[in-house]
Amino acid sequence: MPSLLLTITRPAATLLVGLFAGGTVFILLAPSLTRLPAASYVPYWQALNTDYGRAMPPLLLSALALLAVTSVLSYRHGALVFGLSVAAALLVIAVIILTVTQMDPLNRLADSWTADQPPSDFADIRRHWWGLHTVRTALAMLAFAALLVAQAADRGSSGGATTAQQTAAGATVRA
Repeated sequence: MPSLLLTITRPAATLLVGLFAGGTVFILLAPSLTRLPAASYVPYWQALNTDYGRAMPPLLLSALALLAVTSVLSYRHGALVFGLSVAAALLVIAVIILTVTQMDPLNRLADSWTADQPPSDFADIRRHWWGLHTVRTALAMLAFAALLVAQAADRGSSGGATTAQQTAAGATVRA
C-alpha cells in the first residue's frame, strides 16, 4: 500500500510544484514588463497580485502536504530518492517563506498605489520584487527538478523492490 500511495503522491506533488514553477518562469520570460512605465505596470502588478494571490496559496500548500507524504513514503526507496523528496519539500518551504516574508509585503504595498501617482521609489521597489521573484523561481525550479530526478531514480516503484531484486526474482522464477 505505501508504494501505491507513493505512485499517487509523488506525481501529484510534481504536477503542483511544476505548475507553480512554470507560472513563475512565465513571468520571467517577459522581461519587457520591467521596462513598462509605472502607469502601465502598476495595474498589471495589481491584477497579478489578485490572480496569483488567490491561486498560489492553495497550490503551494497542497504541494507541501503531498511532499510531506511523499518524503515519508520515499524513506524505504533509498537515500537518494528520500533525500531528493525532502530537498523538494524544503525548497517549497523556502519558496513559501520568501513569498510570505519578502514578496507579499511588496505586493500589498503595490496594491495601495495608483497608476497615475506611483511612489518616487517605484522603480527600486519593482527591481527588488523582480530580484526576489528570480530567486523564488530558481527555488521552485530546483524543487521541480528534484522531484523529477527522484522519480527517475526510484527503481523501486513496483512494490518497493530494487532493480537488482527484480532481476534476481526473475532469474529464480526461470530456474
